[in-house]
Amino acid sequence: MKRVDLLKTHIGRRGLLAGAGAVAGLATLPTRLLAQDPISVAGIYTVPVEQQWVSRIHIAAEAAQAAGQINYTFTENTANTDYTRVMREYAEGGAKLIVGEIFGVEAEAREVVLDYPETAFLLGSSFLDDPAYPNLSVFDNYIQDAAYLTGIIAGAMSQSGNIGMVGGFPIPEVNRLMHAFMAGVREMKPDATFQVSFIGSWFDPPKAKETAFAMIENGADMMYAERFGVSDAAQERGVLAIGNVIDTQADYPDTVVASAIWHFEATMQAALSAVNAGSFSAANYGTYSYMKEGGCSLAPLGNFDGKVPAEALALVGEREAAIRAGTFVVAVNDSEPTSS
Repeated sequence: MKRVDLLKTHIGRRGLLAGAGAVAGLATLPTRLLAQDPISVAGIYTVPVEQQWVSRIHIAAEAAQAAGQINYTFTENTANTDYTRVMREYAEGGAKLIVGEIFGVEAEAREVVLDYPETAFLLGSSFLDDPAYPNLSVFDNYIQDAAYLTGIIAGAMSQSGNIGMVGGFPIPEVNRLMHAFMAGVREMKPDATFQVSFIGSWFDPPKAKETAFAMIENGADMMYAERFGVSDAAQERGVLAIGNVIDTQADYPDTVVASAIWHFEATMQAALSAVNAGSFSAANYGTYSYMKEGGCSLAPLGNFDGKVPAEALALVGEREAAIRAGTFVVAVNDSEPTSS
């Protein structure tokens, strides 16, 4: 059996799925990177670049372009059925680095990678790096550190301990963040209960909103907004919410208490360094999303500054320092969370 066929037997549920700190980061870009000729980088995204997960990749790429490191072009709203065609077009067009997410086309994308050994591919994937695909590095949003800290705040701000959680799909990228958030909540409310639901889409705000409404009607006074639409429901019903990947407090000033922010800049810079050095190879770039690597952070409390209990803030400060020092490790649990 071919290696790609073996991979197909393992992707299972994944095969059915549809597919700011940047400016501050420019000051710390390696001098040797800035001195290099710009690298041709192409982004391929299955959703709009406004979608929170993809937006972080897009912002990091735009920052690198503004710094003169890369020439960047991208295609958004790419259907899974068109993904490999677009990969080939960019590779044949001279792109030196292609970034994107292949969660719905794992096997097919890996076939393309092998056809273009001179092109570096940095692609979001649930699978680990594999030396059989030497020019493919994988990444994922391992921002469980920040998600855990937002959970501490959520637990302190919830009066009932009834927490609603709306996600896209029950896959590792979502599951690990939900589990970390739940662990944080239990630091403040050990007996908290969770309503967990997945809407089966990466971008369906109306469905996420309706799902959140049902949870609020069932007693939730704090919502975990893994998807767009959840904070809208929370705002309309007068309950609080926690953001994910991006900070949306400006849009929901009296609703979003805190957010776990993903910073893709560290991942992008590591990949560009490898391309410039001629050393790009199969590797797991997921670790660059860890807090100690600068890959995630807790958003400023903003409008909720002074409203979060001091006990919770003290624990957040203590745990954040320990996470950055490597003396406290937030568990990575990729299993599907359930209501409890």
